[in-house]
Amino acid sequence: MSQQEAVAAICAQEPVTIVHGPPGTGKTTTLIEAIYQLVQSGEKVLVTAPSNTAVDNIAKGLLALQLPLLRVGNTSKVDDVLFPHTPEGRLSESKQVKEIKDLKIRAEQFRRMALKYKRSFGKAEREQRNLLFKEVYAIRAEIKAIQAYNEEKLYDDARVILGTPIGLQDSKIKPNQFQTLVIDEAGQCLEPLAWCVFPFADRFVLAGDHLQLPPTVLSHEAARLGFNRSILEVFFTKVPAVYLLNTQYRMREAIAGFSSNYFYADKLQTAQHLLNTGQHLTFIDTAGSGFEESRGQDGSSLQNEGELRIAKQLIESEQLNAATTAFISPYAGQVAAAKEQFTTGMRVSTIDSFQGQEQEAIVLSLVRSNSDGEIGFLKDYRRMNVAITRAKEQLYVIGDSATLGGDAFYTAFLNYIELHGTYRTVWEFEL
Repeated sequence: MSQQEAVAAICAQEPVTIVHGPPGTGKTTTLIEAIYQLVQSGEKVLVTAPSNTAVDNIAKGLLALQLPLLRVGNTSKVDDVLFPHTPEGRLSESKQVKEIKDLKIRAEQFRRMALKYKRSFGKAEREQRNLLFKEVYAIRAEIKAIQAYNEEKLYDDARVILGTPIGLQDSKIKPNQFQTLVIDEAGQCLEPLAWCVFPFADRFVLAGDHLQLPPTVLSHEAARLGFNRSILEVFFTKVPAVYLLNTQYRMREAIAGFSSNYFYADKLQTAQHLLNTGQHLTFIDTAGSGFEESRGQDGSSLQNEGELRIAKQLIESEQLNAATTAFISPYAGQVAAAKEQFTTGMRVSTIDSFQGQEQEAIVLSLVRSNSDGEIGFLKDYRRMNVAITRAKEQLYVIGDSATLGGDAFYTAFLNYIELHGTYRTVWEFEL
């Protein structure tokens, strides 16, 4: 029902509409349906997202509905399936290809004729040489004109154009050419990027979740000056038309429950077919085991060798299928160490790289274990919101309650697991 309300709101042509999509709520599916309906009503729609992957996901969904589209941007970063729908792909199949090929052959013939003239030649030969070069330049100009005309026609005829903000900015799109601009993953789209594409349309749809990972900003100075805010954060409290997708279709109820309570004020419901059928959430406590964090081989990112050993034993004892299991961690050092030790075929990733993805079973290693209770960037709870909402059937969290328990968020999480999951200690494993 909330998806239908969001689609109706997008089609109602408000100046700005926000679709708030928590994990697993079908945000992309909702956007695809809304875009389809807008095009069917005669609109031209522009679609963007900060990553090529997100853009390609929508493009493939629209193609499944047999909706013609134009995917712009760097073709080396575009999914191969979509190349026929890029300007390059379209033009390579046009009837003008043979004409351009013939013109290039003629230009090369004239160029070679001109180069036959050597240094010592008379006035007549010099004039002939200049005429030949002029003909080469004229042909090349004609080729460019043909290509520009056909490319511009592609843009004018397209009902849906998709690309990243930079890809769209570098394209041949004109201001106010579209009725609606849709920004997916708006929670990861920096505000300056959004302003690059706002001039292209009359109305805007921002879709995403500002309670998951924010945009990546490498410059500490830029972050200090406020340039790390997403366009969704900027608009969220200022726009009245906010539509929450309130039903998740990804994970079991026990896995989704903590996020629903902590981040979404218990408004995130679970689809009926995903109600619990057993124990789906497990915390393995390493407190008192001596499994402390250490610096990785690169000397910067942290790792925890003890947690890796527990993870390996867990995967074996629970007989987790490598093809349907992922190991994730907030620290690149832990991920690098895991890739060296774990079964080939199992996805091993940082939490940040795993946003937007899912797996049947997730093993999450939190790494932090120290006598000072320091948890570093685990204090960005949005990262944990992503981490604990990737599993569909089983979520296993490995961590040190003594280190984590000094933080109110993790205390609440541990309390939730005691009520709705399974609490195990590291001593159950062979240390």
